Amino acid sequence: MRPSLRGALAALTLFGAGCHWYYDKVPSPDQLWYLIPWFDHMIRSPAFHPYERSDIPRRSVPGTVPITGAEGDWSEAWTRRGEYSIADGLVNPTDPAAVLALGDTAYRTFCAPCHGVTGAGDGLVGRRMAAPSLLSDRARALSDGHIYSVIRYGRGVMWRYGDKIHDPERRWAVVHYVRRLQAGAAGGGR
Repeated sequence: MRPSLRGALAALTLFGAGCHWYYDKVPSPDQLWYLIPWFDHMIRSPAFHPYERSDIPRRSVPGTVPITGAEGDWSEAWTRRGEYSIADGLVNPTDPAAVLALGDTAYRTFCAPCHGVTGAGDGLVGRRMAAPSLLSDRARALSDGHIYSVIRYGRGVMWRYGDKIHDPERRWAVVHYVRRLQAGAAGGGR
């Protein structure tokens, strides 16, 4: 038998035996977690409370008041037409200069697909859904709290984004960024 043929046969034998041994005899890494004794009784462990942090959005139980500083829930009043008094009373607590970059990032991620990069309502999705321009006189007249509430709870064809932009500071940053777009379109600066 020629040496090259003998070497090829040896390599094939080793490869075949090696694969069989590797796939059938070596335990899968997925099986390693069974070696940890506490995984099998975790179902009887103390309960996990996913909403124990105040920055995770959730609906408040009716008649309760948050004591940890969590944001209140005015979605029920917001869904009734014309009841904007809660939203209009909100004041933007953030400094525009400190959060403008945060607002820019959040706006371009979540708002620009519909409202467009400049806020004119000409985004790729917005053209099909008739997204309103954020540069109109009507949009300029809205209070900061109203814009914040629209971001959080949605309105009309706009979906709620409170679950996507879950940090209140980031929502307020988007409000500042919208105001910046409006000021830029009017020829002013902010």
